[in-house]
Amino acid sequence: MNTQTITQLPIPPHFNPDKVGEVWRVPYQQIAAASEAWVKQHDIKPASSDTNRICLLLIDVQNTFCIPNFELFVGGKSGNEAVNDNVRLCEFIYRNLGVITKIVPTLDTHTATQIFHPIFWVNAAGEHPTPAATNITLTDIEQGIWKVNPAVADSVTNGNYELLEKHAYHYVRKLSQDGKYPLTIWPYHSMLGGIGHALVSSVEEAIFFHSIARQSQTQFEIKGENPLTENYSILRPEVLEDFEQRPLGQKNTRLIKQLLEFDTVIIGGQAKSHCVAWTIDDLLTEIKLVDATLAKKIYLLEDATSPVVVPGVVDYTEQADAAFKRFAEAGMHLVKSSEFGNWA
Repeated sequence: MNTQTITQLPIPPHFNPDKVGEVWRVPYQQIAAASEAWVKQHDIKPASSDTNRICLLLIDVQNTFCIPNFELFVGGKSGNEAVNDNVRLCEFIYRNLGVITKIVPTLDTHTATQIFHPIFWVNAAGEHPTPAATNITLTDIEQGIWKVNPAVADSVTNGNYELLEKHAYHYVRKLSQDGKYPLTIWPYHSMLGGIGHALVSSVEEAIFFHSIARQSQTQFEIKGENPLTENYSILRPEVLEDFEQRPLGQKNTRLIKQLLEFDTVIIGGQAKSHCVAWTIDDLLTEIKLVDATLAKKIYLLEDATSPVVVPGVVDYTEQADAAFKRFAEAGMHLVKSSEFGNWA
């Protein structure tokens, strides 16, 4: 990070850490007025005047992952980690309001009939796989344990069931060949138009407060709407080509270029083991293609992200920690949000 004086600000009085685990309506006009008054009180300059441009990339800080009792709440080891992460994340945004140039939140975005949702698959009895507890492997497909649900072909491949079967087999094989996580059947989550898809209210409020204070448009990035591939990373889907090597999805080349042009990129969000890790991994791949030393301008907020842990079912803590260790070895910085003044 370029040398500069980081003046941390107090946290505005409207922020209530006890509400971070709740869903509520952000009073935009009230917050806008408070933000403009805060600017005058603390002499905060517009983002356009920044000489050291800092991007805060927030991965999937949505209700579906971050609010207790929602579909894929990232409880972590303590059972409440995503809420704790977001308290620290909000405080980080408010304290460093004057130096964060742009905030880029990603939004995992799904509909019902997608390859990782239960409706997409059936067994011989016509039953759907149990979400979060089922991984579908090549062996499962070859042995007929799970097959593509014929009924979904009408809406996914215009009724061509054979085409859908070929793609599904290719997709699962490709995940294995590329060293990706196996195809996990997830609960219906981040459903477009639903409450789970929305940003966590406290985080949304902090982001909106920032956009008004710095006169910096929040840049929302959508991912995950393709029915035929998972999309953990904001930078690319899990699989780019179908079984006939035709484009299935594409890299987010615009965002990749944009991130590499910032002086500093700070990353947090959920979940550390999945969408955060895969995004960072893809960013590191792109960095190595340009200039490996660019990794030094990437800062990972270790206390604003947690791995997927479902007690008695799955625990991705080890995989998440191994990924972050690899990122650090490549030159990225593992940091605490509360110590920004020390590592900036």
